[in-house]
Amino acid sequence: QHSASELILVEDEMTDTEDNEEEDLGVMDDQRSVILHLISQLKLGMDLTRVVLPTFILEKRSLLEMYANFMAHPDLFLSIAAGATPEERIICFVEYYLTAFHEGRKGAVAKKPYNPIIGETFHCSWDVPKDKVKPFRTNGASTVSKDPTKDFGQDQSACYKLRFVAEQVSHHPPVSCFYCECKEKKMCVNAHVWTKSKFMGMSIGVSMVGEGVLYLMEHEEEYVFTLPSAYARSILTIPWVELGGKVNINCARTGYSATVTFHTKPFYGGKVHRVTAEVKHNPTNTIVCKAQGEWNGTLEFTYSNGETKVIDTNKLPVIRKKIRPIAKQGPLESRHLWQHVTSSLKEGNIDAATEHKHRLEERQRAEERQRVALTTPWKPKYFAKEGDGWLYLNPLWKTH
Repeated sequence: QHSASELILVEDEMTDTEDNEEEDLGVMDDQRSVILHLISQLKLGMDLTRVVLPTFILEKRSLLEMYANFMAHPDLFLSIAAGATPEERIICFVEYYLTAFHEGRKGAVAKKPYNPIIGETFHCSWDVPKDKVKPFRTNGASTVSKDPTKDFGQDQSACYKLRFVAEQVSHHPPVSCFYCECKEKKMCVNAHVWTKSKFMGMSIGVSMVGEGVLYLMEHEEEYVFTLPSAYARSILTIPWVELGGKVNINCARTGYSATVTFHTKPFYGGKVHRVTAEVKHNPTNTIVCKAQGEWNGTLEFTYSNGETKVIDTNKLPVIRKKIRPIAKQGPLESRHLWQHVTSSLKEGNIDAATEHKHRLEERQRAEERQRVALTTPWKPKYFAKEGDGWLYLNPLWKTH
């Protein structure tokens, strides 16, 4: 039943036309007083998980969809499996990882995606032209600027299909899971993330607890990775997002690991959005690649043989995701579920957006109370709890 329902989905998918650009306006005066009032009730270090934030800071998409936008460069993602050696594959992973954040974080203004409600799901896919997926050393070609005349939607057989599903599996704590696979390349990712928000005075820190695993079946390799924290800065004027913290990528089988450090801007001077990374072969303690730059700007990679490569994240071609029209989505799919909040926000009708959002949250609370009363725990549709994490029910490595 499971795979059958998934297959129907893909047939109906169409290229996504939402641009999700947020207007880069600062906070309006009347909104500022709302935020000030909210801030006056918060204590430093306080957990914001249960605090209801004002609707005008919302981003017109669900957090589940934001995770899908981390895959906006699926050609770089699929290229990981094309690496000829374990060293090349982990370097490709780091290159993909460093370019994944700028598209997920559209616009300079910090806004907050909708908190997914329990049971919410998001499906999409990408058609990735096979000629765009290149092994590591020839990758220089993929940094050529966008060619608008080329249409990606051409011949399906000339494309790899990458599918994505995300689901909100828990409400307290708020855990999102996502799974992404490309059958032809025999690779998939399974991740679970629990977001924790903390009040820090003039900024809000969001840590992403959890991890993901990239499986490359052809090479029998598993890469475990974590995610950075995000900070919404200057929340009273023009809020902006900064990533911070150290993340790790580790492949036990090959002995390669990488650390990626997102540097927060020092109080005085210093650059914003800086990131550094190094890839290491642990058994010999050798650094095989270093990277530095900005995660939403230019990144420079230096390899152990002295070669360098520059990637400008703003010039990378974005392959748009494909998603089913709202009319064909189920009631708990993100865009269908939040459609009234989104359309009200687009019209600038904050009161209506707040009302629709409130209804969804109330329904979630009522259902939660009912489950507690009947002692029936929530059972996710696509993921199952395993140890501390969550696993997709039908992953590629089980079906092979």
